[in-house]
Amino acid sequence: RGRSCCSKMGMCLHLLLLQYYFVSNFVCNAVAFVEVPSGGRSDGYCGRILQAQTQGTRMDGHHKFRLRVEGDPETYQPGSTYRVVLLATSPAYFRGFTLIALKEGREGTTDDDYIGQFQIIDEEDTQFMTSCPPAVTESTPRRRTRIQVFWTAPPTGSGCVILKARIIQKRIIYFQEEGSLTIRLCEKERVFGEATGAPAIECCACGTAKYRLTFYGNWSEKVHPKDYPRRANHWSALIGASHSRSYVLWEYGGYASEGVRQVAELGSPIKMEEEIRQKGDEVLTVIKAKAQWPAWQPLNLRAAPSAEFSVDRTRHLMSFLTMLGPSPDWNVGLSGEDLCTKECGWVQKLVTDLIPWDAGTDSGVTYESPNKPTIPQEKIRPLTSLDHPQSPFYDPEGGAITSLARVVMERIARKGEQCNVVPDTIDDIVADIGQEEKEEDDIPETCIYSGWSPWSACSSATCEKGRRMRQRMLKAQLDLSVPCLHTQDFQPCMGPGCSMEEPSTCMMSEWISWSACSASCGMGMRSRERYVKQYPEDGSLCQLHTEETEKCVVNDECYTIPCMLSPWSDWSECSVTCGQGVRTRQRMLKSDPAECTEELEQTEKCMLPECPVDCMVAEWSEWSECNKSCGKGHTIRTRMVKLEPQFGGSACPETIQRKKCKIRKRWRRRRRGRKKRKEEDTGCRMQPWSSWTDCTKPCGGGIQERLMMVKKRAKGTVMASCKDRREIRACNVHYC
Repeated sequence: RGRSCCSKMGMCLHLLLLQYYFVSNFVCNAVAFVEVPSGGRSDGYCGRILQAQTQGTRMDGHHKFRLRVEGDPETYQPGSTYRVVLLATSPAYFRGFTLIALKEGREGTTDDDYIGQFQIIDEEDTQFMTSCPPAVTESTPRRRTRIQVFWTAPPTGSGCVILKARIIQKRIIYFQEEGSLTIRLCEKERVFGEATGAPAIECCACGTAKYRLTFYGNWSEKVHPKDYPRRANHWSALIGASHSRSYVLWEYGGYASEGVRQVAELGSPIKMEEEIRQKGDEVLTVIKAKAQWPAWQPLNLRAAPSAEFSVDRTRHLMSFLTMLGPSPDWNVGLSGEDLCTKECGWVQKLVTDLIPWDAGTDSGVTYESPNKPTIPQEKIRPLTSLDHPQSPFYDPEGGAITSLARVVMERIARKGEQCNVVPDTIDDIVADIGQEEKEEDDIPETCIYSGWSPWSACSSATCEKGRRMRQRMLKAQLDLSVPCLHTQDFQPCMGPGCSMEEPSTCMMSEWISWSACSASCGMGMRSRERYVKQYPEDGSLCQLHTEETEKCVVNDECYTIPCMLSPWSDWSECSVTCGQGVRTRQRMLKSDPAECTEELEQTEKCMLPECPVDCMVAEWSEWSECNKSCGKGHTIRTRMVKLEPQFGGSACPETIQRKKCKIRKRWRRRRRGRKKRKEEDTGCRMQPWSSWTDCTKPCGGGIQERLMMVKKRAKGTVMASCKDRREIRACNVHYC
């Protein structure tokens, strides 16, 4: 075994010096997952990777590791892009891995055996294997519980695909031909007008689970410096839902609805929320969180926005989106994230890094590109680093886009009887006990009740608040002197698809002591303050007051009238309808102006969406010379674009005009001798016409020219009678 390892690793000299068996044994096992250090791909190396599980200790990875395609589809749509996730179930972890995609029935010994195309999402976690480019492996060996990549399905007619993963844990390789580390996907049968199919596996979990979604934006000038919009950068209000399989908010390869378009282009969630609520019982909870202006601030200044939602057996998928603004139609989000496990339980925690995707409704390529509707509408797709050289995410080497945000979903409660196959962890039990303690009522031991009946239907079928009721029976009262609690219970509710989730409250400090009285004699004002110790988890603003004022009196016998002011009025509307303006507020003086120097009006800047900027063009140039020296021709004039239209401004008018011209014909000399004598008489001999120059513009009207140069000028010839000639003509006159 030691000699075999020497031949593979190129370390014969070193291994011959090692006399201990366990050292050589370790090196041999290491061959199972150490990459060949050659600069290029070695023949058959990918095939040796597939045989690597025979080199190390092989163990079954069931219940510890799982390979998953986002949405758990059984088929793939040719050309569509899917998120592939490799994860470990707590407390397991892995240090290394290999991920490949093979044609069904192939062994991976030739290039043709590999199918589809992987795309790296996070270079810190994943990379293409140097000596086997179709395979994805770890960037650095370290502890990890989750990695993700994109995989683009092959074209139509490629047949079934086998996605395989190997987990490397020291010298142990976890591998399964049929199990949680191998996925078989076959091409979806085409049906006219049908979108990507929903996952076919039904949820077997019981009861309900409640989750908290927390959104951590990472889009900042420091992390994404190229063309970062310093003004008006923000995340729009987050909108989403927990829903059934039959409802799709958005998905890669699908088309954006009107609600998705309005979020993607305008940052408005109103239409999206309307679409969600129209789905009725297909939606369990509408998920909402407030917008963030600016897009990034330290967490000690602004809490990350969060929202709570619930899932059950039929509505166990979760989707959301939020726009990064300004942008053409770029968003981040999750689509159809399944929180139900194959073990009939509920996911405990999910952490996902988000990259931007294009809604397919606007063709802009930069953050502040003018509106340019995409006609016809294109499919939703993830942005890549090779989309356009002007893109802020462009990388000529095709590297991964640094994530713009991270979303964390944590299970905070479970209700009802659970039926998960895998035993609960300590965290599961503690969370459920804490929830039961909150809901448990203080029932006297002398009162014996039946169980609660199911909740009645809500008295409201709309999103107006209503009530629902449940009942229980008092079976026995062992001590008549001890009163028993109620047998009816009421709970506020709303119609299907409406959310009853209440925003979490603020945590405030104690009041600081009162300030000194504002007057040194007579009546004045004093104030005290407190501060916010913890903001609401849903990202909303605290509604509690942080300042209190009251009247105070110093020396009752003083007759001085204090400076008394009314409270500030509300801020006025912004002074402009677009761009930057100002707004004001006022307060009234209730005492003698001579005794008061306080300001009565305040002004601050306000910012509305940018104003449209129309195209500006320069004055027309002079008409050019006729392009023909004899007979009919044309002459042109041009003007330059001084300012391109922005923010929906008027488009540019024409920048080139042409009109006919005519030069009177002259009789040609019939004999060359006469022409030669004339040239000799004038003292000029001319070279042939040069080739036409390149057009000055690729479109929108440009100019070409050619020259005839003086070849020889006789002595004493007048310069005006012997000079170079120039012809010009229009080119590329089609619109851009």
